[in-house]
Amino acid sequence: MPAARMEYIAPWWVVWLHGVPHLDLRLQPVDSIFNPGDESYQESLLFLGLLAVMGLGLNLAFLMAYLVCVCCCRRNHEVQTKQRSSCYVTWTAVVAGLICCAAVGVGFYGNRETNDGVHQLIYSLDNANHTFSGIDELVSGNTQKMKVDLEQHLARLSEIFATRGEYTQTLKLMQQMSGNIIVQLSGLPVWREVTMQLTELSEQTGYVEHYRWLSYLLLFVLDLVICLVTCLALAKRSKCLLALMLCCGMVTLLLSWASLAADTAAAVGTSDFCMAPDTFILNTTQGQISTEVIRYYLHCSQSTSSPFQQALTTFQRSLTTMQIQVMGLLQFSVPLFPTAEKDLLGIQLLLNASETSLHQLMAMLDCRGLHKDYLDAVTGICFDGIEGLLFLGLFSLLAALAFSTLICAGPQAWKHFVTRDRDYDDIDDNDPFNPQARRIAAHNPSQGQLHSFCSYSSGLGSQSSLQPHSQTISNAPVSEYMNQAMLFGGNPRYENVPLIGRGSPPPTYSPSMRATYMSVTDEHQMHYEFPS
Repeated sequence: MPAARMEYIAPWWVVWLHGVPHLDLRLQPVDSIFNPGDESYQESLLFLGLLAVMGLGLNLAFLMAYLVCVCCCRRNHEVQTKQRSSCYVTWTAVVAGLICCAAVGVGFYGNRETNDGVHQLIYSLDNANHTFSGIDELVSGNTQKMKVDLEQHLARLSEIFATRGEYTQTLKLMQQMSGNIIVQLSGLPVWREVTMQLTELSEQTGYVEHYRWLSYLLLFVLDLVICLVTCLALAKRSKCLLALMLCCGMVTLLLSWASLAADTAAAVGTSDFCMAPDTFILNTTQGQISTEVIRYYLHCSQSTSSPFQQALTTFQRSLTTMQIQVMGLLQFSVPLFPTAEKDLLGIQLLLNASETSLHQLMAMLDCRGLHKDYLDAVTGICFDGIEGLLFLGLFSLLAALAFSTLICAGPQAWKHFVTRDRDYDDIDDNDPFNPQARRIAAHNPSQGQLHSFCSYSSGLGSQSSLQPHSQTISNAPVSEYMNQAMLFGGNPRYENVPLIGRGSPPPTYSPSMRATYMSVTDEHQMHYEFPS
């Protein structure tokens, strides 16, 4: 039983994209029928890409307005809002990173689906191209056999059977049958131009798809690298990495909107083709192949007879008649004309080879093989291909959202870094508990070790010749080591061991606080008598 005919039904996203309004650059409606050679139709696809460019413009305008507001608005309570700003930057970066990772995941899926659909299209085109090439080879091969090889054998047999009229009449009948075969073969379509077009289309499609797939892959890697650089910038509080992230994020934002424009135009144009692929193929092949033949392959209806049926039937009958004639000549003429046996056996081999070619030709001309290739090609580009383009469009939107968020959080992070460095600048450089001092000491190991101003040596200044009374190291609380009585008229207690060596560091003092402390200390030292 013949296999049930498969039919192509456009998916819902093709119908939805095909319904998108088509406008040219003058905002005039354009017919949505797929016609890539028409200038108005090209302008309608370009207009869809320009809509994405307008989206980029609005995005950049929003970012500019936001950055201007952030730079112009100064907070009056930076100390109170510093912790809240740091939390805001951290959570904003986390959310943007999650959106970016989700966008890359969606993009990988869409890129794979598009690539699978395009490769299915190329594979189907190559199969159809192989079938068309095989048909042309079989037709040209059989024509060559009938015109040249068979004619040579018949000419030699005509000379041998010149004295026998009945044998000469048989040879004329065979020559007439070969002429009928040549006429029928010449009536079959020649697919040479179609083969050249399919080969060019397959090569160009594979070339474009290779670089499209590679470009998106590099874009995915760039997005992930920028997210990693953002994490490092926030973790190390590096202004250089933050500036690099902002620049790369702006570039990636532009690339995301550009990819969205290309995906939108490609998806809508492909959907217009997928809405009525039969119509486009009929219009494209008009003048090259008969419309009846194209419809036979596009629809492959069981109720429609093959347009090659009459030609193939005549070919087969002519071959059968010629084979019967050759067998009769072999049986009756060879005993009388032994030299004719070689040519008659050559004709018999030629007819047998032609019969084999006839069966191959009938199989290749059957609509089921080419119709399956047609459905596979349309299904690959209209299902997987357009679905992948939709996911790539979603990736572009999510990536634009993620990097817009990161760019908005960049100035807040930069302000947070500047505020933190300003707090460190207010601390004495000689304070051993200042992180900047530790960094300086790490880069300058030749510099002597810094001591706390709470030690005896730093407290006495020029009175280094006087030795204080030695104290026993104890685990007393900080209040005993930093006795506040010395600041209010009491007897101060001096320590000959720095607090930094006891595991109990004092709080960080600003230069102004230290100056106040040293002035009070010098005043009390003038009234203090050291024991001998």
